[in-house]
Order: sequence, then C-alpha cells, then structure tokens
Amino acid sequence: MLLRDLVELLVPAACAGCGGASDGGAPLCARCDARLPRLPRTVCALCQERSCAPPIRHCPVCSARRGPLFACLAAAPWAGAVEDFVHRFKYPRPGLLGLDPGPRAVACALVREAGERAPLGAELVVPVPLHPARLRQRGFNPAALLARCLARAHGLPVAPRALERVRDTPSQTGLDRRARARNVAGAFRVRRGARIPPRVWLVDDVVTTGATLREAARALRHAGARRIVAICVARTLRNA
Repeated sequence: MLLRDLVELLVPAACAGCGGASDGGAPLCARCDARLPRLPRTVCALCQERSCAPPIRHCPVCSARRGPLFACLAAAPWAGAVEDFVHRFKYPRPGLLGLDPGPRAVACALVREAGERAPLGAELVVPVPLHPARLRQRGFNPAALLARCLARAHGLPVAPRALERVRDTPSQTGLDRRARARNVAGAFRVRRGARIPPRVWLVDDVVTTGATLREAARALRHAGARRIVAICVARTLRNA
C-alpha cells in the first residue's frame, strides 16, 4: 500500500473545500459540493458546448466532423475551485504536506461523475500515458490513478500500460489547436501483446482541445477499438 493510500485510511474524513465535516465519506460537504460547477448533462457528448435534445447524442457540428472519439465527457468546467483541486492533485507539494488526500478524492469523484454520463459502456479502461521521462520526474501518472478510480466504480478492468507514449512531447500549454495537434501527432502506440476490445474508456485529467485524446484514440482504433469514449475530470470550454 502506498503511503498516500495509508494516509487516506488514517486521517478522518473532512471536506476538502472548507475543512469541516463531510457526509458519508464524500470529499466535499454538501455546501462546498453545491458550489463546485458542473457541466450540464443536456449537451453534446463530444464537445459539451452545444445543446442536444435526448436521445440525440451529438450536435450537428460534431456529427459532421466526428473523429476517432465517439464521446468526450468531463464532469466540470476547467475554472475556479475545480482548477485549484485538479492542480493540487496533479502537482502535490513535496514531503508530508503533499499527502493531502482531499484534491485526489475530489478528482476521483468528478471522474466517476463523468463516467456516469457515458453514452456507451466499456470493456476496458485505459489511461493516457506519460512518457517514461515525465513519469520519473513526476513520480506518478494522474490519468492512471483516475482510471483506477473509474474502473473500480464500474467494476471494469483497467490496463494502465496498454498505451505507451513513444515521444516526449513538449508541454501543450500556450499552443493553439493546430499546434497542439502537430505536437502529439504519432506520440502514442499500443504495446505489443496488449489486447484492446471494441469498447474502451480513455481517461485523462483535463481536456483542452482534445488533441492528445484524439491521438491516443487513433492508436487504440488501430489496435481494434471501435467505440472510444474519453472520460475526464474537467475541460476547457472554447465559448467560456
């Protein structure tokens, strides 16, 4: 068991927002949870920006230009308290101060919420991988941790090493949509011997333009996946 997991067992549950008591082991108390923004459920399952009337899943724009992803779903917009929680989860402080379980619990709760919105079930959960150099530098892959949380909630198998990142691409921060797509082109492949079923949930922490997720999805499709749903904690909205 990791020390981080042990801390979660030993430290009494408290709201990750205000520090007060949280109900039923939830990461946030009812008041803080209500303040945390969520994306509406009545939106396109791919862009999450334009409205769709059920049972229609995709807006006309996304229907006309759909790529390797069938859907791309996040629970919350990348803003405010959500941005703060995810940043603290991805970049914990060193030493004992970095063992705060609150941000991790909030991120896991949000990725589970996103999974509940998925229009298709899955046979396998696969995280977006870090390049080995980045993994050594950071010490853990946030997407892999989220994938385990999501898989456990839905009783699904998880394959944390099914995908590999073959290029250590520069950070996407500050790049426009076209530059992001060029930056990650050909960056992923499925490991030799990995078995990829037709229906896969692809997990990452934050989606901005979707370039990384689409490129990872292309590698999965090349290996046999046919319906790929990206599940994320939060996303940047172009019209925000």
